[in-house]
Amino acid sequence: MLKILIPTIMLFPTIWLTTAKWLWPTALTQSLVIAFASLSWLKSTSETGWAASSPYMATDPLSTPLLVLSCWLLPLMILASQNHMSSEPVGRQRTYITLLASLQACLIMAFAATELLMFYVMFEATLIPTAIIITRWGNQAERLDAGTNLLFFTLISSLPLLVALLFLQNEAGTLSLVSLQFAEPAHLCTWADKLWWAACITAFLVKMPLYGLHLWLPKAHVEAPIAGSMVLAAVLLKLGGYGIMRMMLFLDPLPEELITPIIMVALWGAIMTGVICLRQTDLKALIAYSSVGHMGLVISGILVQTAWGCSGAIALMIAHGLSSSALFCLANLTYERTQSRTILLTRGTQMALPLTAIWWFISTLSNLALPPLPNLMGELTITTALFDWSPWTIIILGLAGLITAAYSLYLFLASQRGPLPSHMIALEPTHTREHLLLALHLFPTLLLTLKPELMWGWCF
Repeated sequence: MLKILIPTIMLFPTIWLTTAKWLWPTALTQSLVIAFASLSWLKSTSETGWAASSPYMATDPLSTPLLVLSCWLLPLMILASQNHMSSEPVGRQRTYITLLASLQACLIMAFAATELLMFYVMFEATLIPTAIIITRWGNQAERLDAGTNLLFFTLISSLPLLVALLFLQNEAGTLSLVSLQFAEPAHLCTWADKLWWAACITAFLVKMPLYGLHLWLPKAHVEAPIAGSMVLAAVLLKLGGYGIMRMMLFLDPLPEELITPIIMVALWGAIMTGVICLRQTDLKALIAYSSVGHMGLVISGILVQTAWGCSGAIALMIAHGLSSSALFCLANLTYERTQSRTILLTRGTQMALPLTAIWWFISTLSNLALPPLPNLMGELTITTALFDWSPWTIIILGLAGLITAAYSLYLFLASQRGPLPSHMIALEPTHTREHLLLALHLFPTLLLTLKPELMWGWCF
């Protein structure tokens, strides 16, 4: 564990001591080395499930893919941010990269924590760099509102979680995940117990987010700079799913009256956000709303509490993290050239940037879960688990899948096809840096089709 965490912390002196000329190449190189070193976590030789352990941190097949995704994302955020940060003073550039590195350090400690209280502290600590990135480097004047909404929703929902964890510490005598999995499960008999269970997962449902608790997400995505959008879509939303899975380990199988309303709201949200995407004119807002729909499927798969549901949820989280982050990179690439996020004002770019259109095509196909991509593996597994739970869910899931395919194709056709508008004749060509950025997103997605057990080994 320390072989990744210590180099991540050593990024801070590297960022502040490197000369301005070599700041971005040096930070990118060191973060890429860390990302490739983190791939060694995927080769787990432990028979007990826990590996790379230290007194307070360890990896297991549930946290490993999310840890690797967090490490993989830092060099991609640095690559994506280099162009729009080049006009800033050097001190602000150093501060920006430092915030990205501190975000990765917090995420590593959150996903690797074996103590629930440490997980809670790191879960909240990710808010600080995220809020600073959104409010300082956001694109529009509404960025302050977006940062306020993010802090308000997350902090209000996480206070009941802290009380629930303290109550669990008092009852069980420990908050260690290693010990709690062998403890007597909590029997949710009274309404007070069920209220405690709701307090345990409300913070994670807001972070995912569940439809109805998602109002902070589209604004945060739209106002954030590209690195903020990437880390929100790829990793921070997954903290919620990871937290729910960890809390489920020591709770009894939950009564139907608790999980049925949440699953129904999540599935209904998948349909509603899909319909919103069909009527959306803002490129980043469309991709943000699509994340809410996909996370609704993840919430449903987890709360069914079967091996298939959990494995599908992990697979969909990893696949969505890569494909959604790639879509935000493509939206930023378009915005940097047209200075507009309106879909109709960016149409016809396939004529000017044909290679970029290929990246758009692969990313949208991944978003709509084309076989044999891992997105489809996750969605099919979740669909099977939900159909076993209730056959009626197949109607909602089928409709949600149809709408997802419709708005994904609409996104590609509206932004790439058609005549090139007169105001976009002299577009700046794409750079090698941007093609490398998109390749590092989409090639892992394609490679995961060859070895999907890296994502769902925890459940089988």
